[in-house]
Amino acid sequence: MDTLKLNIVTPNGEIFNNDINSVTLPGSDGEFGVLPGHAALVSLLSAGVIEIEKTSGKKELVAVNWGYCNVSEAEVTVLADGAIAILGDSESEVANAISKAKELIKSISDSNIAIATVEAKLESAGRNLI
Repeated sequence: MDTLKLNIVTPNGEIFNNDINSVTLPGSDGEFGVLPGHAALVSLLSAGVIEIEKTSGKKELVAVNWGYCNVSEAEVTVLADGAIAILGDSESEVANAISKAKELIKSISDSNIAIATVEAKLESAGRNLI
């Protein structure tokens, strides 16, 4: 079976780098899956969960707050502002990772306020120019 190379990178470093069977990404227009041989594309990613099917068949999850992905026939590269891998050997490690992921997703609400403020300033400035 063909595989894809998946690389997930944040400003703090690499989160994931391995060959996989498939990946589901939280695109800005909705979730989409990528298999080997996928058509090339670049997409904005929304806050959500990246679901990875490893070559062993095991699934792994990575929460992201937002980012971009570059898809080619053989490789997927995700550049995320923030990402938390949901994994661990015990329930407490997984619960801790989920808690951190929830905080990461909640942090995006501050960014939405900042974006709304900038948009309001741009609209106000635009009206003053007319």
